[in-house]
Amino acid sequence: MAQVSAVRRAALVVGAVALLASALPAATASEAATAATAAATPTARAAVQGGGPAWCPQVEGHRVDCATVARPAVGDRPDLGTLDVGYAVVRHRAPGPAKGTVAVNPGGPGEVAIDRAEHFATALNGLLHDHDLLLVDPRGTGRSERMPCGLTDADYRFGTREEQREAVARCARRLGPRAAAYTTAATADDIDAVRGLLGVPQLTLYGLSYGTYLMPVYAGRHPERVRSIVLSGAYPLAFDPLGRPGAQAVSLALRRVCERAGAAPAAVPGGPRPACDGERAVRDLATTASRLRARPLEVDVPLEGAGAPRGLRFTEGKLANLAYEAASRGVGADPTGPPGLLGELPHALDRFVKGDTGPLLRLVREEYASASGEDQAPYVAVVCNDYRKAWSADAPLPERWRQYRGALADARPGAFGAFSARGYLEGPTDGGDVCIGWPREDTARPQPTHPRMPDVPVLVLSGDLDANTPDAGGRLAARQFPDGRFLSVPNTGHVPELEPSGCVTGISTRFIRTGRTGDTGCLRALPPVAVTPVRR
Repeated sequence: MAQVSAVRRAALVVGAVALLASALPAATASEAATAATAAATPTARAAVQGGGPAWCPQVEGHRVDCATVARPAVGDRPDLGTLDVGYAVVRHRAPGPAKGTVAVNPGGPGEVAIDRAEHFATALNGLLHDHDLLLVDPRGTGRSERMPCGLTDADYRFGTREEQREAVARCARRLGPRAAAYTTAATADDIDAVRGLLGVPQLTLYGLSYGTYLMPVYAGRHPERVRSIVLSGAYPLAFDPLGRPGAQAVSLALRRVCERAGAAPAAVPGGPRPACDGERAVRDLATTASRLRARPLEVDVPLEGAGAPRGLRFTEGKLANLAYEAASRGVGADPTGPPGLLGELPHALDRFVKGDTGPLLRLVREEYASASGEDQAPYVAVVCNDYRKAWSADAPLPERWRQYRGALADARPGAFGAFSARGYLEGPTDGGDVCIGWPREDTARPQPTHPRMPDVPVLVLSGDLDANTPDAGGRLAARQFPDGRFLSVPNTGHVPELEPSGCVTGISTRFIRTGRTGDTGCLRALPPVAVTPVRR
């Protein structure tokens, strides 16, 4: 759910879709054709005939049709004009009409889809035998009129919480009334407008990360246009605005990696020692958070491709972001390789508590080195317009602060796991108080949290080591639908399709074809992640 740096976010998406191709099942004859002839409009006709603008991607073995469609910036404000939304359709290979159209969103908010058409086509190669692939860049991104507001990824991530709040408010002022144009609902309606132009009766929706928020919004607004849904790395529309499940999932992930990394307890004579003690790792995390709360560390981070290092104030909030968001990324993608961030955390926390800051600060430098100059306006606008807050959007700023502080005061002891409430909530760049200065005037109303959903097959996948979008949120995401089913994928983190065996992608693509998960026994064979041993 949290923001991933532009570079790391792109790597996550590309890596996920590149691995999808390993186990896609062949087409079955049981599917009924759902695609239709394109609507007889100039825009739709141009798209169906092939070709398109110069930015239209090339995908080997497939025709790709691209175009843009003019859409109202804000539906009830014609004075704010229109914006062009770009889309690409990667056509199926087999003769005859497509048996379905799969619309994919890779996350963000603010991630692009069209420029990764080749990666998605490779990933979904089996489905593209007889299914079309629809890619729509969300408004404000990629081929849908990029919108800058002067807030870079690096400035946002390196900033203190106060600096982040101020930057978000400046972004809103620069966008002005058009800030209301950039919402999940508007993007959902853009996708449906493209669907209508193409003459496709129904879509199969495939959402990753933020896409698991966008696709349910689409389903709630256009229920009759949905055939089935797959959501990976999911959270519900009515998620906790204080992010407590994620805070608790950090401790759970540490316990699980330690429990699974040891072959036998140390107490067994002659038996191998476990790599780490999960309960000890959680206590070390709490101690580290407490020390950083009292005395943050100043860290010089050498940015990739940049000159002088950039200074970072490493606080309890930055530790929380490292532990719940960064440590969840890519877990399980290379189980035979060296430990990733999550696998190194128990050792780094142990050393920190013992007075050696080196291992932990190395992880910090590696994480922040990829910060980029990409503008974050599409991300900030969607987060501040749509996401649930611990205050009323209609309240003036002083009252918002009162409501927010009251919510923190009402949180039960231990609700934020190893962190303090204030410390943890300075970690999420899409939560806590970061949007508290987003203006009331000329902005969108918050996204409804309980729309009526279609009764179609829905599969929700979560990695059981993911603290960004943990199992608890995935289960709630599945319950949003009358026919939702949930699978927890062991030994994986955010977006479990990253695991390399093809087990997860086989389940999800089989579900798209048949509406059933089939045999999921392969999940039990997914190996534990590598963990750096903690020496006592």
